[in-house]
Amino acid sequence: MEIVVITGSSRGIGYALADAFLARGCAVVLNGRRQASLDDAVRRLGRKFSPERVAGWECDVGQEHQLQTLWDLATNRFGRIDIWINNAGVAHPRQRVWEHAPDLPRSVLETNLLGAIFGSRVAARGMLAQGSGSIYNMEGMGSDGRRVAGLVYYGTSKCGLHYFNECLVEDARGTPLTIGILRPGMVMTDMITRQYIGRPREWERAKRVFDILADQPEPVAKWLVERILRNRRQVVSLRYGTSSRIAVRTFRRVLGRIVARGRPAQ
Repeated sequence: MEIVVITGSSRGIGYALADAFLARGCAVVLNGRRQASLDDAVRRLGRKFSPERVAGWECDVGQEHQLQTLWDLATNRFGRIDIWINNAGVAHPRQRVWEHAPDLPRSVLETNLLGAIFGSRVAARGMLAQGSGSIYNMEGMGSDGRRVAGLVYYGTSKCGLHYFNECLVEDARGTPLTIGILRPGMVMTDMITRQYIGRPREWERAKRVFDILADQPEPVAKWLVERILRNRRQVVSLRYGTSSRIAVRTFRRVLGRIVARGRPAQ
């Protein structure tokens, strides 16, 4: 039985990953910053699967000592950690650089970039001590250098994370560590909807595009988990949202709309 820790897993794709790992017989440690939502996630997954295979602890990933505590609690509960996924991330409203609240840049960078750096450091030390383990970091928009207007801090954090991942791969050569990069593509979670807070007209236009281009968390998580569990390479990059996949999905959804419009009213 694989033991998996997923940061930022009380909702969104992190929760979907936890669900998919549990469905494959793994034990999962969830993490979040709000105890109430974390407890609810642990209860729901425990009822669906087995409470013996689910645990969760509150943790601010921007604080390395709290991530170390998460490692210690998880290993005390399950004996070891086989897979550590740095998934915790936050988005922000789409605004120009000078329009955001003063504390927003620090919040985004601490969670998205420092959280993955600190989590990787904690996991690497622990896995080297136990003799094996896999670390996966969740990249996103900005990792490939692409820019989206208004998402400067999110994109900056993921661009920095890509550089960190490349360095982590180099440092891990010759060790028993597996380093993985996850690129889920566009996933329909509150990280997207929060970009349009206070802008209902823009959201009405944008959601028609997201309905075609974005995936729900569950199929993305299932696809990623299947490949994580069968991976035997020391370095792996798992990309769900490929251009060919997006093209096929777009064609199918547009065709479905055309067919639906052509049906007579009941």
